[in-house]
Amino acid sequence: MVSGCSPSKTPSPANPGDRKPTQVIAVQAWTEPVADTLSLIGTVTADEMVRLQSESAGIVETIHFEEGQKVTQGQLLLELNQDKWQAAVVEAEANLALSQSTHQRDQRLLEDKLISAQAFYQSRTRFEAQKALVDLRRHQLDDTRITAPFSGTVGARYVSPGQVIGPETALTWLVSLDPCKLEFNVPERFLSVCEEGQKIEVTVAAHPDQRFTGMVYFVAPFVEPELRTTLVKARLPNPAGLLKPGMFATLELTLTIREEAIVIPESAIFRALDNERATVYVVDNESLAQLRTVKVGERQARKVEILEGLKEGEKIIVEGNQKIGPGAPVHPVPPADSTEERR
Repeated sequence: MVSGCSPSKTPSPANPGDRKPTQVIAVQAWTEPVADTLSLIGTVTADEMVRLQSESAGIVETIHFEEGQKVTQGQLLLELNQDKWQAAVVEAEANLALSQSTHQRDQRLLEDKLISAQAFYQSRTRFEAQKALVDLRRHQLDDTRITAPFSGTVGARYVSPGQVIGPETALTWLVSLDPCKLEFNVPERFLSVCEEGQKIEVTVAAHPDQRFTGMVYFVAPFVEPELRTTLVKARLPNPAGLLKPGMFATLELTLTIREEAIVIPESAIFRALDNERATVYVVDNESLAQLRTVKVGERQARKVEILEGLKEGEKIIVEGNQKIGPGAPVHPVPPADSTEERR
């Protein structure tokens, strides 16, 4: 009876080897190029943008464009009434013919010594002045035809046929949108990595799911003393016209690229200690979950760069880490779609 009541040996629950392994989803840490980027705010501007005005006063006679129309360089957009300018040209040309005839006559008289040299020079001066006046009148007649200075898109129309306008009257806007430009300011401490030819990626609120790629073409040769920033400009292809002048844009400026960076899914981060340190569960060779502190680098969509604490190929728990503790036995299985974890 004494021997029958002796306690039997039972497994100690404190022994991890006696616990049933918890099924978790794990992936291997991998390497891929990771870029250090600087987030900045910029403003979209047109490649060329001008407010069209007439150089002279007159009456609007014909409008040859529609609002929002695409036009080519040199295309006729608007005509003013030409009657008074055509009359001025005819008058100037008639006076030119008369002064030319007088000048030729005085030249023959000077050769025959029938007039003084001073009289001849006065005649020649009047002739040259009349030629200049003809050129001026013809130029004023040409000013009644407003043409497109470059290819682009016409904006809103501000005048109507029959309206009297002056040199300060706005007729319309002409905007060239492809390519467009982006202006932004870079802090002084990042100027060493900002240079012409550098690629940038841009997003705008109007099209949040689309990224626009451009290239830096201008870096200002000085730093603004008040803001300690430098103006930088980039060109962005804009064939569909999605980018409009005046838009605010968020851009990512690439500073450096690490070709062999250790990367894990963001879901593997178990607890963040500060902005740089975090903890993850690593599956060791005995299929035990080991808590490890890592140093976090660049964060991307659903991925995190690890600067310290992990090696390529180590298994990291991405699902199920809330159900285990340090040293717990686990049964790691890959995710249903292993490529999904790397997106």
